[in-house]
Amino acid sequence: MKTTRLISVLESLEQLGIHHTQGVCWNLQPAALVEEAVRAGEGVLTDTGALMCDTGKFTGRAPKDRYIVKDEITQDKVWWGEVNIPFDAEKFDQLLQKMIHFLDGRKIYVRDAAACADSQYRLTIRIIDTQAWHNLFCYNMFLRLKEEEAAHFSPDFTILAIPEFKADPEKDGTRSSNFAIINFTRRMILIGGTGYTGETKKGVFSVLNFLLPEQDHVLAMHCSANVGKAGDTAIFFGLSGTGKTTLSADPNRYLIGDDEHGWTANSVFNFEGGCYAKVIDLTEASEPEIWKAITFGAVLENTRFYPGTRTVDYTNRQVTENTRVSYPLYHIRDAVDPSVGAVPNNIFFLTADAYGILPPIARLTVGQTMYHFISGYTAKVAGTEAGVTEPKATFSACFGAPFMPLHPTRYAEMLGEKMQQQQVNVWLVNTGWSGGAYGEGSRIKLKYTRAMITAALEGKLAKVAYENHPVFGVAMPKSCPEVPSDMLNPRNTWKDQAAYDEKANDLAKQFIRNFEKFAENASDEIKAGGPKPLSDIRSM
Repeated sequence: MKTTRLISVLESLEQLGIHHTQGVCWNLQPAALVEEAVRAGEGVLTDTGALMCDTGKFTGRAPKDRYIVKDEITQDKVWWGEVNIPFDAEKFDQLLQKMIHFLDGRKIYVRDAAACADSQYRLTIRIIDTQAWHNLFCYNMFLRLKEEEAAHFSPDFTILAIPEFKADPEKDGTRSSNFAIINFTRRMILIGGTGYTGETKKGVFSVLNFLLPEQDHVLAMHCSANVGKAGDTAIFFGLSGTGKTTLSADPNRYLIGDDEHGWTANSVFNFEGGCYAKVIDLTEASEPEIWKAITFGAVLENTRFYPGTRTVDYTNRQVTENTRVSYPLYHIRDAVDPSVGAVPNNIFFLTADAYGILPPIARLTVGQTMYHFISGYTAKVAGTEAGVTEPKATFSACFGAPFMPLHPTRYAEMLGEKMQQQQVNVWLVNTGWSGGAYGEGSRIKLKYTRAMITAALEGKLAKVAYENHPVFGVAMPKSCPEVPSDMLNPRNTWKDQAAYDEKANDLAKQFIRNFEKFAENASDEIKAGGPKPLSDIRSM
C-alpha cells in the first residue's frame, strides 16, 4: 500500500515538472528526519533530545516580501496595500519553473499533511522541502494524516519551500532575493531565500483566512483557545508579549491550540497539529507545559547552549530575541484530541498597555468589540527595540494583520455577528502597567490577571456592578474576587489623576489616528465603539 502511494506521489511530482532529483523522501517519521538533519549538518541534538537548528539570515518573517498573485480570484476580494502586496501571475509561473529546475540533482523531502481539525473544512497540503529539519517542522505543525486520508490523498495546496534558492529581483519581480508568494488560482505557495520556517506556517494561515470566510461564514482567527472541564470554550487574542500563551495554558483547562483557529456555527477548531512557541527566557516555572514539550521530535530555532554542554541557554540572545520551538500537540499532556471545542462562551483581548491607561479587565459591547478587534492594540516597553526610550503604541488589525488578505472590517463584522448570535462575552484585559506608565507604575501581577480571567470564565463578573471608563467607554467591574478593588479603575491607581487624564487622551488619539485607514469601510456601530477624548466630550 505504501509503495503504491509513493508511486502516486512521484507521478504527481513529475506532473509538476520535478523529476530529476537525487531522491525523494516522502512522509518520513520524526526519528528518520532527525537522523537526516544531523547527518546533513542541519542541526544538533540537545540534552533533552530536541533538535536545535539555525534559520540563517532571517530569524523572523519578512512581511515586505510576502505577496499574493493578483488575478480574477483575488483582484476584487483582497485588501491590497502594504500588507497584501500584488504579484504578477506570469512572474509567478516564471519563478516556479526556476525553482523546479533548481531542484535538479537535489534530495527533496515531501510531506502530505492537512490543516483544520474540523474535517468539514479540511485543507490538504503537500509540502516540498530541501531540508530535513524543515520537513520535521511541518510534521509538527500541520495535522498528521490518518491511514484512510493518506490512502486517498490529493493536495488542495502545494508548497515549495527552498531556502537555498534566491530570486533575481530585476527579472523575477520580487523586492529582494527572498520571497513568499501565494497563488490562489494555481493553489500554490512559493517560498525561497529564507530558512525561517514560520513563513510556511503563516502561508497556510493566510490561505485559510482568505478561503474560510467564504465557506459557511467561518471566522479565521489568530488566537489561542482552551476548554474547561464543563466544556466551555475560551478564546485569547493578543500580540507578542501580552500573555496569550501563558494565560491560555491554564492547569484547570485543556488546550485546543495556541495560535490559529476557525469559528463555525457549532465549534471552534484548531487549524494546526502543533505549537510554535517563543522560548526566550523560558523557564520550567514560567511555562511548564512548553518546557516539558521540548523533547525528542521538537525543533528549537536559533537557540544556543551553555558553553561546554548540550543544555540550552534560553536567556541567550546571540542570534535573536525570536528564539522558538515547534512541537506536535501530543507533546502537551492536556491537549484536546481532536482539537475542537464548542462555540466560545468568553473571548479575551489581551494587551500589555505600557502607558498604564487601560483597565485590568473590562467588558465590551458589540461595537467596542469590533473596534478593538480592528485596532489590535498593545504597547512596546522602552528598551525592547533600539531607539525606543518610552512606551510605544503598536496596532495590528485583527491581532494578526500580516496574515489577513481581506479587509479587517470583514473579519470584525463576522466577529460582531457571532458575538450577538451566540451570546458571547468579550473582555479587554490589560496585562501591562498600573499606577503609571512603564518606569513609574508597576506591572499588573499575573495572579491578579489569572483571578480576573477565572472570575469571567466562572460567571462571577456577571454579578457585580460596573462603571464606564471616561475616555474608552468600556465597562469596568467595581469588584472582582481575589483582586483589590482599588486597582480595577486605572485612574484611581495614579497619584496624579490629571496626568492620567492627559495620557488617556493621548492614547485615545493614537487609536483614532490608527483607525483612520479603516474608517471608510467601517459601519457606524464600529466607529461608535472607539474612544472619545475628554476634550471632545467636554466640547459636546
